[in-house]
Formats: sequence, C-alpha cells, structure tokens
Amino acid sequence: MRKHWFPKPYADFVMRMRVPSGFLLGISFGFLAAPTPMSLLYGPLLAFPGLALRGWAAGHLKKNQDLADGGPYAWTRNPLYLGTLLVALGLALAAQSWIVLAVTVAVFGLVYLPVIEQEEQHLLKIFPRYREYAERVPLLWPKIPKSSGTGDFDINIYLKNEEWKATAAYMIGMGYLLWKV
Repeated sequence: MRKHWFPKPYADFVMRMRVPSGFLLGISFGFLAAPTPMSLLYGPLLAFPGLALRGWAAGHLKKNQDLADGGPYAWTRNPLYLGTLLVALGLALAAQSWIVLAVTVAVFGLVYLPVIEQEEQHLLKIFPRYREYAERVPLLWPKIPKSSGTGDFDINIYLKNEEWKATAAYMIGMGYLLWKV
C-alpha cells in the first residue's frame, strides 16, 4: 500500500463534498452539453461497460460486513469507482463538451481519489485481511488476478445496494442529451 496522497483535513472535507460535487457536474452537464448524433453513439461505448462493472460489483459488496475480494474485486479494489468514472466519462463524451469533460476529470481527481483513500483507511480498521488484499489487487486500474477471490454475484445483494439507481441516473442523463439534440 502507498502513503497518503491527500492531507486528512482535505480528504475529510471532500468526503462531505461528494454530493455537492455531483451537483456541480450535473449543472455543467445541463448547461454546457452540446450533443451530436455521433456523440450519442460513442459516449455509451464507454458508459455501458461502466454500468456493467458497477452492477457486477454491487452484487458482490456486503458493505462493512465482509471483505469483497471476488468478482470484479479480484481485478481492482474499487470497481464501483472505476465504473462511475467510465459512466461519467461516457456521458461527458456524449455531451460533446470539453468543459464537462474537464469538470468530470477534476471532480474525480480532487474529490473521489481522496474519498477512496479515506475508505481504504476505514477498511484497514475493520478487515484484518485488507492489507494483504491491497498488496495484490490494484487500487483502480484493473489487472488480471491470480485468483478469483471468494463469493459469487448475488442479485439480492445487488438489489440491497440499490445499484439500479446508477442505471436510472444514466438513463435520465442520456434522455436529456437525446432531448437536447
């Protein structure tokens, strides 16, 4: 595991700013989107794999109950955040706005990366095996695992995690872009 990238007071602050930063993204998306028929074709090429990754991960994650190390968690420690990034980048590409893309990248780098770091500190405290897991599984960018981890996808866990909301939000965003064309 690596040292801290972000000072704790900053990470604590942005942990509380996740929702407001989402509003910033939404506002920039709403006002600056200038989709074209072509952008509405290639944006989803990035967003759909992100939604699929989020769904796959949500079916393995028993929050604060068990260390998820199977399914996508064998490839990356943060498949939900990676999926979110892919969906957001896909929507930004579909919006056909460099400013929306820049805001998306900035929010991910300045808000979500410190949040990931904070969550790792939490997981180290509640799961004794987390340090070993973190040493073999990359933080964000996936790599082919040596083992598949434990646990299978469970639709009941997926539903409990309410992952359908991410797909609904994506559909609303794409519906808005279709309307704006």
